[in-house]
Amino acid sequence: MSDQAVEQEIQAKGKTAARITPADIEDNIASEHYFIAADAIDNEPNATSIAHDGTVGIHDSLERLTFCVLVLRNGFTVTGESACASPENFDAEIGRKIARQNAVQKIWPLMGYELRSQLATTA
Repeated sequence: MSDQAVEQEIQAKGKTAARITPADIEDNIASEHYFIAADAIDNEPNATSIAHDGTVGIHDSLERLTFCVLVLRNGFTVTGESACASPENFDAEIGRKIARQNAVQKIWPLMGYELRSQLATTA
């Protein structure tokens, strides 16, 4: 069930007390950044990639590992990733979408904690 579908159900049931909504999550994202693991290693002089057999080089699966870094309004960052098992199925756009969804899921508990702290101080 998507976050929007859950939000619709919450509203339909009249559960509108203080809470975090999908819109709150989106409003809290200041910027988003995407990269493929292989590109980050290729373009970074301080990055090292060493296989267990001791060889140095970039493993081809890093070409299918997508990262999303979301920077929140307060400067905190959350990350999400998407790994594609079959090279034939890799699609950069889909990888970015999945990585973003995974990053967004990490924001919910952070904002929930912050809201609960605010509610506790006003009670």
